Amino acid sequence: MKLVTAIIKPFKLEDVREALSTIGVQGMTVTEVKGFGRQKGHTELYRGAEYVVDFIPKTKIEIGIDEAQLDAVIEAITSAAGSGKIGDGKIFVTSLERAVRIRTNESGPTAL
Repeated sequence: MKLVTAIIKPFKLEDVREALSTIGVQGMTVTEVKGFGRQKGHTELYRGAEYVVDFIPKTKIEIGIDEAQLDAVIEAITSAAGSGKIGDGKIFVTSLERAVRIRTNESGPTAL
């Protein structure tokens, strides 16, 4: 099992959700986050004063999947969230040792 964590632009969330549900992903966790990468924030003008925004609003998606789905999930996220411009985001893949469905106490891939 794998845990896929994707950091994307907030307005791309619905496109990514649709792409993932098309390939059979049944659930995900979504969190509003802030951060920066190579773009290192930007400056904005507010009431005539310029100020620096160090942290850019992003959306974090976490998905527990069976390893067989990994390539399809990565492809779905990159095609739906990608614009080819700086700040499109990142995808992190980590091993998921165990998953347990609380309601039924199922464990392993059946719990996903």
